[in-house]
Amino acid sequence: MSLTNRLLLVGSVVVILSGALLLFTYDVIKIDWISFMEIQPSYKPMENPLPVPAQSIPVEGAAYVPGMGAPANPIPADEVSLARGAQLYSINCAHCHGTGGQGDGPIAPFLAVKQPADLTGDLVQSKSDGALFLVISTGVTNTMPALNENLSVRERWDVVNYLRTLRP
Repeated sequence: MSLTNRLLLVGSVVVILSGALLLFTYDVIKIDWISFMEIQPSYKPMENPLPVPAQSIPVEGAAYVPGMGAPANPIPADEVSLARGAQLYSINCAHCHGTGGQGDGPIAPFLAVKQPADLTGDLVQSKSDGALFLVISTGVTNTMPALNENLSVRERWDVVNYLRTLRP
């Protein structure tokens, strides 16, 4: 076999292998590998949360004890608390409830299940501070996400104090 025949054979093998590799590279032939994200199991946030261990206390201390009713507000509604509450509200709540708390935030028209609550109305303002704290902490099923992982206990009380300023 001459040198040109060998080079021609090696060149054709390289071209065939490169073409086959390009078929896989550009998904002409698709192979599902186990590492592909679309075929791995996925879960929504807090879809199946693990239960809290028995007799455990959070790092920040017990914010409330289940079954003991709504907690009392330990944070006075001073200027610092209201300023922090306003800032946290604008970050975490205003996109649904609106800047004035009337349930008219920019995301509200797109919510299909239930519209956000009017935080200035009597229904919300008549609730105790502890009840508002529990709603912020645990959320509302299929409506509002729980913010206990996003906000510390102090920050949630600051938001409660700010909500009291939204009265008409």
